[in-house]
Amino acid sequence: MQAVYRLFIWIYPKAAWLLGLYNRKARLWVKGRRGLFKKLSVFFHNNRQPVVWMHTASLGEFEQGRPILEHIRQLYPKHKILLSFFSPSGYEIRKHYEGADLVCYLPMDSSGNASRFLNIVQPSLVIFVKYEFWHFYLQETRQRNIPLLLVSGIFRKDQPFFQWYGGFHRAMLSCFTQLFVQNAASATLLQTAGFHTNVSVSGDTRFDRVIAIASQFQTLPVVNRFCDHRPVIVAGSTWTDDDEVLDHFANIHPEIRFIIAPHDIDSDRLDECLKLYKHAILYSAYEEMLSEGAEPQRHFNVLIIDNIGMLSKLYHYATLAYVGGGFGDDGIHNILEAAVYGKPVLFGPVYQKYFEAEELLDAGGAFSVDDALELEKQFKLLLENKALYDVAAKAALDYVQQHAGATQKIIQYIQANRLLTN
Repeated sequence: MQAVYRLFIWIYPKAAWLLGLYNRKARLWVKGRRGLFKKLSVFFHNNRQPVVWMHTASLGEFEQGRPILEHIRQLYPKHKILLSFFSPSGYEIRKHYEGADLVCYLPMDSSGNASRFLNIVQPSLVIFVKYEFWHFYLQETRQRNIPLLLVSGIFRKDQPFFQWYGGFHRAMLSCFTQLFVQNAASATLLQTAGFHTNVSVSGDTRFDRVIAIASQFQTLPVVNRFCDHRPVIVAGSTWTDDDEVLDHFANIHPEIRFIIAPHDIDSDRLDECLKLYKHAILYSAYEEMLSEGAEPQRHFNVLIIDNIGMLSKLYHYATLAYVGGGFGDDGIHNILEAAVYGKPVLFGPVYQKYFEAEELLDAGGAFSVDDALELEKQFKLLLENKALYDVAAKAALDYVQQHAGATQKIIQYIQANRLLTN
């Protein structure tokens, strides 16, 4: 397995370079790593402050790790914080994040890169979020006796860690000082693999993050104007399959307002949404019309969001929330961003990898649908049956509030074990 891994990390950058000839995301992945060690060397030159390094794969994992970083910043203001990303979809959106002293890409995993990276950064504490397992970085961190935490980890029995051939992957897990996992099922799996003393069920820090976002909500005047006191369906992180399920209901119900936030906002994807939804307008165009004194809401009942970073606030305006991804192979996106506002959540049939979706379904705060007809039926039922709606809305909010606290458990561990000092 180590030979396969070495082959993978050798091929990956070359494949990214080739793909980057016509793929913007791959091009950013390659470009973002050029001159990276020089950038790090300049920043950390003669640094005398202790460093906390957090690594995340992409934007979703950053949002999970963010509550921990912000607590560390508050409790240990003399520490520098380094935040690294593997994916452009995280780095490009959060490269100016003010909660970190430096945001960068992670150099591709290798023995030389890991050693060089740690020689420059000299972290006092390393935190990896959820799914990130890079063999050489983990091994080098352990060899240097640097405390290494995994936070919001989630494990399934089909992963390599729990297979007969998984020795190489289990060796990566053995590098962690402590594994903070989201649920008891993950802890049980780790125990079957021989991890007993360094596993804690802390919960998922995403709950703390969405609660913080909801508590800091500020009105979006353009969205408020569009909603116009009508029933509102907010569909977040949608793919083409989601929009093809949603569009008919939106097209035949002009009295309902629909806010569609596509997962990707490149021009082709936005054009596709404008064709599917017959009475749609882009957010930027709607905003411009309002600034010119026009009254566009009479003509449009669908607002297509063509910017990044607004979705978590948009769910505040929802009567019902639809979360995309459930009609594709990857599964649904973050349902907690909607549930925290006490909104019934609907999504497609592919959700089995997400325990929060299964639990919210069981609690009565979410509904899974298999096709457009079932979705429309469920929309009508919730919009017309107030008693059912109220029960589902309360169940969604209660579920999020009952699962708060993961961040505090992790911070308490850091403090109790003196992993950081003031």
